[in-house]
Amino acid sequence: MDFKEHLKISWENTLQYIVPVIILTLIQLIVVTLSFGLLAPVTTAGYIQSLLRTMREGREPKVGDLFSEMRLFFPLLAFGILAALASAVGFILLILPGIFVVGFLAFSTIYMMPLMTDKNMGLFEAIKESWCMAVRKPLRDQIVLMVFYLVIMSLGGSVPFALVLAQPLATFLLVSVYEERLQDKQLRIGKEL
Repeated sequence: MDFKEHLKISWENTLQYIVPVIILTLIQLIVVTLSFGLLAPVTTAGYIQSLLRTMREGREPKVGDLFSEMRLFFPLLAFGILAALASAVGFILLILPGIFVVGFLAFSTIYMMPLMTDKNMGLFEAIKESWCMAVRKPLRDQIVLMVFYLVIMSLGGSVPFALVLAQPLATFLLVSVYEERLQDKQLRIGKEL
């Protein structure tokens, strides 16, 4: 996987749609804050789908996109509660098991939301497919994606106002890699037939 190309695509898309992407990111942060995090999963799903469509179709992201995946509210809320409980149990046991649980969840479900929004998969089907995409060889590609994603989001979260640039950059990177993983899967299926 050519991560230099994925980073280039991510950066170019972020710059090309800088104003609508910053507005979309700010509105999402405001909605998440005002809803005390309750709308975070479903607006994130809408955010991811919006940037995926922007990358695929060249269409400008719209604020309404944040609420386009409201059908996923309850499945994502249930997943969030279960993930939080699993993480809490891990941290109660000790710090390392908690870090392992959080890392495992992030690694194995990174493609879950794009699959639910893009392919209309149910929660469990999307988790299973996300796992299959994450462990597809070479595994180091997935590890590199996770490191890049976490570094971009960590830097964005630690510098005031940088999150409005870091979040779209990291999301464009995620959907760019997602697109390549989907194409790889389609090629493998075609070869098997």
